[in-house]
Amino acid sequence: MEASNHYETLKVSNNASQAEIKQAYRRLAKLFHPDSNQDTANHEEIIKINAAYEVLSDVQRRQQYDEEMRSYSRTSNIRYQQRTASAQKQYKTKKKSAKDADEKVEEWLRLVYQPVNRLLCRILNSLELQIEELAADPFDDELIDQFQEYLDQCRNDFKKAQNTFRSLPNPPSLARVAAHLYYTLNQVGDGLEELGYFPLNYDDRYLHTGQEMFRIATRLHCEAQDSVG
Repeated sequence: MEASNHYETLKVSNNASQAEIKQAYRRLAKLFHPDSNQDTANHEEIIKINAAYEVLSDVQRRQQYDEEMRSYSRTSNIRYQQRTASAQKQYKTKKKSAKDADEKVEEWLRLVYQPVNRLLCRILNSLELQIEELAADPFDDELIDQFQEYLDQCRNDFKKAQNTFRSLPNPPSLARVAAHLYYTLNQVGDGLEELGYFPLNYDDRYLHTGQEMFRIATRLHCEAQDSVG
């Protein structure tokens, strides 16, 4: 199939009569021929209109050309529909992927981040009060028992936080938040381990080390909250 449209070249409609085609050819040939009009002479246009007239002036060749045009048009239309359908499918796929990603973010925030966040807040925000109460008499059996109960509660909350954190993989867009939570949990776990040694030997160094680890955990926890925005 020729790249150019012969009807467009001769500036006639597809339904033009043979007389109209001949008249259009003569007009254009005169317009572009150098012997008749130097101002509008165009060798390339002369070649195109000659090629178009050669086909359209012959009835049989014109019929064959028209059939080729119709076939080309049908093929082009099918290809256009296929490209359109493919583009629509890709758009729907991307839209669905974006929706799925948003749903996974919401799910992770609701089922992982929020419950872990609450448990960490309860653990981290309660230590100073426990240390103050224990400072009244670190060797008092009743205060030591209360401190031990506090540690046991923290360990339970910590275990729940760990299990919840591991229950769902984090979405890629929340990797930074998940990383901060992960390191916060590690610091809390190490801090609880240090604090747990104090009731065994009454060595203040374990209290100080545990407090420092909780301070680091608090900073990491705040960064996690800031990352969520």
